[in-house]
Amino acid sequence: MNLTLKIWRQQNSKAQGEFVEYKVTDVSEDISFLEMLDVLNEDLIERGEDPVAFDSDCREGICGACSIVVNGIPHGHQSGTTVCQLHMRHFDDSQKIVVEPFRAKPFPIIKDLVIDRSAMDRVIQAGGFISVGTNQFAEANAIPVPKDVAESAMDAASCIGCGACVAVCKNASAMLFVAAKVSHLNLLPQGKPEKDRRVTNMIRTMDAEGFGNCTNIGACETACPKGVSLDFIAQMNRDYAKAIIKGQLLNASQTAAQETK
Repeated sequence: MNLTLKIWRQQNSKAQGEFVEYKVTDVSEDISFLEMLDVLNEDLIERGEDPVAFDSDCREGICGACSIVVNGIPHGHQSGTTVCQLHMRHFDDSQKIVVEPFRAKPFPIIKDLVIDRSAMDRVIQAGGFISVGTNQFAEANAIPVPKDVAESAMDAASCIGCGACVAVCKNASAMLFVAAKVSHLNLLPQGKPEKDRRVTNMIRTMDAEGFGNCTNIGACETACPKGVSLDFIAQMNRDYAKAIIKGQLLNASQTAAQETK
């Protein structure tokens, strides 16, 4: 295959970027999109040019690092795949392909196709964990969990935190990502003690990081390489509403107790 690539090049976060066209020839249809970029970079290095910077780690669709938009679609047009799983056989010979990074205010560009997704890390740090001291909790397999609950928790846990939901959303909303991370812990017995604190802290951090609001378009579910369902957003909204009401009732009871004294 012979292809024309129109790739976003940006030297650093403060530089002004632009699209640059490159030709790649004799591309095997059996290689992945990232391997095709490797071929391009080898050619650029041989010519003494700066290779295209892009993120990758596992290249097995697990790490979520390959934050690339292909022809206007995060991770490309093939549903249920990341860029490292997108093979060149899904493109046509002589096709022109536009390649750019995920674009969202909370995802500043570091260089070329590399973005800073630390905002999502800070959301996780706000509550995406279980606080249990060593040897202070029962062995996980000893706690009975209903099959439907376990399956739903596993579906939520399939989120790889790639950020495609944010990149495709017109509001740059991270609701699907946060809902998946909240739900997979809130559904399980181990996560129940911190359920209210988790959902309130993670949503507040999401808002503070500049992610937009969800308007229920559904593009996030379509773009998600793991098919995480919109149902988890509804579940998180219910958990959040309950947590807020509980907090208000607790504050009211504490105020009443103080006034009685």
